[in-house]
Amino acid sequence: MLKIIIRFLGSSLLIVIFCCQASEINLYSINTGSFVYHLTGNHGQYTENFENNFFSVERKLSEDSKYSVLLGTMKNSFDDRCLAMGVRRDWASWDNGWVFKGVYGYTGEFFFDAFKNCGDHGSYHDFKKATGIGFSPYIYHGFQYNFTSYFGIETGIIIPSVFVITVQWSFR
Repeated sequence: MLKIIIRFLGSSLLIVIFCCQASEINLYSINTGSFVYHLTGNHGQYTENFENNFFSVERKLSEDSKYSVLLGTMKNSFDDRCLAMGVRRDWASWDNGWVFKGVYGYTGEFFFDAFKNCGDHGSYHDFKKATGIGFSPYIYHGFQYNFTSYFGIETGIIIPSVFVITVQWSFR
């Protein structure tokens, strides 16, 4: 049952992101170039630095909305390819280009073969034993600095202890 729900949510998110027409009120972003580092328990055993190959597409719900949805892919800490999908919330923004934001998401297996090994290790495997689907909930908070209206760099923490830096390209 949980697999069916995840498939439905993933398919719905794909439709929202890719079927909407770009116009003056739609804001899209591409997130690339993610650098990650595990702050605790790190003895060189994790996939980190730029090796996680993170890439996502993001769509703001409206021009003045504080919410957006994102869909992407990455390699988890154990070098397994995972689907990443979630909701972003801009908690605070200032006129000088700074934004404090949170991303609340699902990172895990999906029905495409490329994502089938995501639940083989770590917390992903623990969730797989309990639910039948290998995944891990991601809770991220960070600060983004927008150098221009179309380019920003952000840094933050995936709870409990993964440091992240990524680049965001935005366009209308």
